Amino acid sequence: MISADVELPAALAEPRTRVGPGWTAALSLANLAVFLGFFTPIQILLPSQLERLDAVHKAGLLSWVTGIGAVVAMLVNPLAGAVSDRTTSRFGRRRPWILVGALVGAGGLLLTAGQHGLVGIAVGWAVAQAGLNVMLAGVTAPVADQVPVGQRAVVSGWTGISQSLGLVVGAVLVTVLVGGVLSGYAVTAAMTVVLALPFVLCFRDPLLPRELRAPLNFAVMVAGYWVSPRRYPDFGWAWLTRFLINLGNAIGTLYLLYYLTDAVHYHSPDTGVLILTAVYTLAALGTAIPSGVISDRTGRRRALVVASCAVMAAAALLLALIHTWPATVVAAAVLGAGYGVYLAVDQALITQVLPTAADRAKDLGVINIANSGPQVLAPALAAPIVADAGGYFGLYLTTALVTLLAGVLVHRIRGVA
Repeated sequence: MISADVELPAALAEPRTRVGPGWTAALSLANLAVFLGFFTPIQILLPSQLERLDAVHKAGLLSWVTGIGAVVAMLVNPLAGAVSDRTTSRFGRRRPWILVGALVGAGGLLLTAGQHGLVGIAVGWAVAQAGLNVMLAGVTAPVADQVPVGQRAVVSGWTGISQSLGLVVGAVLVTVLVGGVLSGYAVTAAMTVVLALPFVLCFRDPLLPRELRAPLNFAVMVAGYWVSPRRYPDFGWAWLTRFLINLGNAIGTLYLLYYLTDAVHYHSPDTGVLILTAVYTLAALGTAIPSGVISDRTGRRRALVVASCAVMAAAALLLALIHTWPATVVAAAVLGAGYGVYLAVDQALITQVLPTAADRAKDLGVINIANSGPQVLAPALAAPIVADAGGYFGLYLTTALVTLLAGVLVHRIRGVA
């Protein structure tokens, strides 16, 4: 326990010095590296690989492989964060694990590329997910470590944009610049490492004095997966609202290809998904930074998160009610605009309700379970809704209701304006 009259080291103190544009750009590139590694295989490479393996059962096989990856993500991320919080390297707590995670993640992608059976593909993707989640634990913590509260929404906007850009950049890389599954995995693996290097090599990381390091006790670190909502209610409500928003997003996007095929009757569903992803990403780019500026200047977070939930719910209702291509494009733009606000402001809000400075990366890892968990739950919820509870109308109505519930529950967070 640190005495109140002892000056905290930079690694544990509340940051006061504003970060520069170079730091923000480098961290954003590192975030882009992570999401390229996540999204490019899920969007394109794994589906293509599994279609070659078994074209009839490809959808089910993809659900199994991605579900296993999501479980690995939920297990690894908080543990990697806990190890990062306890690292006393002269290179800092975060940079070594960003690099290690990038290398292991890239190795897992290459391992997946060389597999020709379901078990091998699942194992390779699990290794990739493990490495990428070690990396994710490292790239999410620096905002809380080094960015003052009054700058966090803007910086979170830039790093959050990388999540949306990962969808488009990955698709362009493996469909336009290179062809084939093997070369697609190879270029994705290379970019995962290359884009992480500017932050790893060029920027210092606050050092944790060895005498202030929490014990490297495995049982204690595993116990850290549970953060008591009774003791830390703001953290609990923030976790739940993020879980609900991501659940709504996962339910709504899971059957987008089939929605275009069966409900919209778009002539080229694959191309349609790419167009909608680009529209969504451009809209998110247009709102993330301005909303971050507004949030930082006013100090208000909750109202903007509520607004983003309302906008995303409106997009889902549009998809539920009007099954035409123009309406779908408009819905993609509205959804992207709402999600851009959410990416910037919610991440800043989360950093303000973390229980302790010593456990920032671990607690952000617990928050990241709210990102991965819905990927496991969504298929189990979406399939029966489409089959027996209103089809695509029921699916997108559920998306809207879940997202609106998240907006209502944001008001339960008391410690942030």
